[in-house]
Amino acid sequence: MDKILTSPSSFGQINSEPFDLLTQNGFEIINNPYGRKLTEDEVIDIAKDCIGIVAGVESLTAKVIDVLPKLRCISRVGVGMDSVDIEYAKKKGIVVVNTPDGPTRAVAELTLGMTMALLRKIPQADCDMKNKVWKKQTGNLLFGKKIGIIGLGRIGRMVAELFRGLGNMIIGFDLYPDKNWASKKQVQLVDFETVLTQADIVTLHIPGNTDKTPVIGEKELSLMKEGSFLINIARGGVVDEDALYEALHSNKLSGAAVDVFSKEPYDGKLCDLNNIVLTPHLGSYASEGKLQMEIDAVNNLINSLKNEI
Repeated sequence: MDKILTSPSSFGQINSEPFDLLTQNGFEIINNPYGRKLTEDEVIDIAKDCIGIVAGVESLTAKVIDVLPKLRCISRVGVGMDSVDIEYAKKKGIVVVNTPDGPTRAVAELTLGMTMALLRKIPQADCDMKNKVWKKQTGNLLFGKKIGIIGLGRIGRMVAELFRGLGNMIIGFDLYPDKNWASKKQVQLVDFETVLTQADIVTLHIPGNTDKTPVIGEKELSLMKEGSFLINIARGGVVDEDALYEALHSNKLSGAAVDVFSKEPYDGKLCDLNNIVLTPHLGSYASEGKLQMEIDAVNNLINSLKNEI
């Protein structure tokens, strides 16, 4: 019986359907036994006899791929493929697929929720109340704010539509913009620096630079409006965390909300600030969307293997 590694630590916890699909199609399941992100050595040990991997964010490098002789398919639960050496996998004849549509709604809604929490200082007020402190936090309205979106892919476009539905003006930058969509949705396409200099709230939905350097560093933060807000639910490393700390500490930015970090789990100095909302990379963690991503990833793997076997 061919074996499949299901590596995401929370895989199948919402519903057993992803496991059931694998079993019904004749596969033996090797589930992640550690309840956390697997190391390279752990992947090598656990997946050594596997024909496929339903992958999370563990590193599937050339080193790992080289010692998995039976591997024929990597099916990512989610969009980001930064952790997979795609070109090397292809050279080895391994099919690599992902679930680009699965997290779209969940990440877009979290972006809106983080923005609301940030503007109205909801986390700070909640913390005070739980410490028996009655202190009324004065925040800001979303109404009248200009939203700047960097990256107008699936998620960025849905974020734009959510904010447009609330009456906000949207400006956006994308390397390959869909001009027809932008015109229809009343999104003004501008260059990268214009988003930074004109937006009251900048939200990021980009994969990041191929060389892993930050897209938003000290220079870019200096261009942003005094008292503006930054939302990063894109990728860890897209924002220089040290530069962001300085911008928040100096009150150049009024606040930020961050769901992704260059090193995860994150325990750095951003945790010491009270004008930032931090969440532990849970952009796609809405039960409905997460389950659908797992099902899609399993179906992608099954279909890919059926075409090969």
